[in-house]
Amino acid sequence: MEFTYYMPVRVIFGKGVVTKSAAEFKRLGSRALVVTGRNSADVNGSMADTAKALEECGISYKRYGEIKPNPDVENVRDAAARARSIGADFIIGIGGGSPLDAAKAVAILAANDIDDETLFSGTYTSRPLPVAAIPTTAGTGSEVTPYSILTRRSIRNKKSIGSPLIFPVMALIDPAYTYTLGINSTINTAIDALSHAVESCLSVRSTPAIKPAAYESMRLIAGTFNTLRRHELPSSSERESLMYASMLAGTCIAQAGTTVVHAIGYPLTYYRNVDHGRANGLVMHGFLKFLERRSTGVQELLEIMGMGSTDEFGTAMNDLLGARETLSEDEIKLFTDTVLTSKNVANTLPQPSRQDIEEIIRFSFPG
Repeated sequence: MEFTYYMPVRVIFGKGVVTKSAAEFKRLGSRALVVTGRNSADVNGSMADTAKALEECGISYKRYGEIKPNPDVENVRDAAARARSIGADFIIGIGGGSPLDAAKAVAILAANDIDDETLFSGTYTSRPLPVAAIPTTAGTGSEVTPYSILTRRSIRNKKSIGSPLIFPVMALIDPAYTYTLGINSTINTAIDALSHAVESCLSVRSTPAIKPAAYESMRLIAGTFNTLRRHELPSSSERESLMYASMLAGTCIAQAGTTVVHAIGYPLTYYRNVDHGRANGLVMHGFLKFLERRSTGVQELLEIMGMGSTDEFGTAMNDLLGARETLSEDEIKLFTDTVLTSKNVANTLPQPSRQDIEEIIRFSFPG
């Protein structure tokens, strides 16, 4: 057995942790830029709690509340300019995957005057600013990963920055911030987390060290399916389970990365504006069918989720996600071409061919 495991994030989990842990912010600096989306941080109370904690510590801050869903490079450059203008010495990201990923990119750009190629290279002259992550959805696990996924218009797709330098210094995880999420957002983010747990076990970089967390994440998420398949909002205890499962799955992809599922999902989001978690869920059944033919341990993962077959898994996804989008022949060709440029393909075990990728797409989006 041989592997490397690196997880430098200080995780503080529970109700009220932001205000209870106010002194933790003092470890990061004296002037913060708080990076959020436009509305959700106000609705769920996370912004008010953060402001209270910062004021209690005497930390000055400004808010950049203009992060878009699936933020592009221009969006994070604008936020980084704001960070530099106020002399921020650390960044706080509040929200789902978009604000958290944006916060990491802002931390890079606030400390480095670099072009886009260097931004995505993962190698920087100056160390990025420290980041504190406060997730408000149970899906991306970005609070414990070294990744920032941005929309890159020049390649008409989403692209990942990966560097151990952008692991958040700390993650303050309060399940109560997810209580205001609607049913579709709850389902989509839960499936995003599930895809992380599943893919981390089916990655070239998967190791024995991550599997206990991945298995527990799958078990917890699948344990909410009876509620979610009825399109009922989860209870507070189920919300807590989903938040914990999302964090666990994040630690798994921090080590193992993601696979062709994400590679197929990215163009669906870019070209068709399909929610990221939904896109992954639409593709996972076809992906597992592809792997099942190659005897890669899919059955073990299904059993952990309480399912007897890939078709039973597919039925669950259909119940959760509803009617599937359809793709034209031109879109199938475009998406296949786009997927083949992604490094996620090479991280898939076994690595799919062009024909395999096209078959997964066709299976996932029947005409």
